Amino acid sequence: METILVTVNIILAIILVFIILLQRSEGGALGLGLSQDNFSSSRSVSNFLTKSTAIIAALFIASSIFLVVLSRVDLQDTQSVLEKIEEEKESKEPKIPESSK
Repeated sequence: METILVTVNIILAIILVFIILLQRSEGGALGLGLSQDNFSSSRSVSNFLTKSTAIIAALFIASSIFLVVLSRVDLQDTQSVLEKIEEEKESKEPKIPESSK
């Protein structure tokens, strides 16, 4: 389940980057600069890209949060590194066997 969710999260991130790059650049940054000459109805394309960016971003955030929730369940059973080292030291130290009388 976690592998599928990570894959979906990566795909959503890639789609989100492409949609953001397709939007018209107003500040001359990295956008591909869809100008008004390219489409007859640039407002409808702009509205579509804006809405799709919002939807993909919301899905990306939701899947990221769900991934964190899933991984927290796995992390609750683990120990800190210091506790593991102490346990290893204790297990390596020779113990005096108890005498049976």
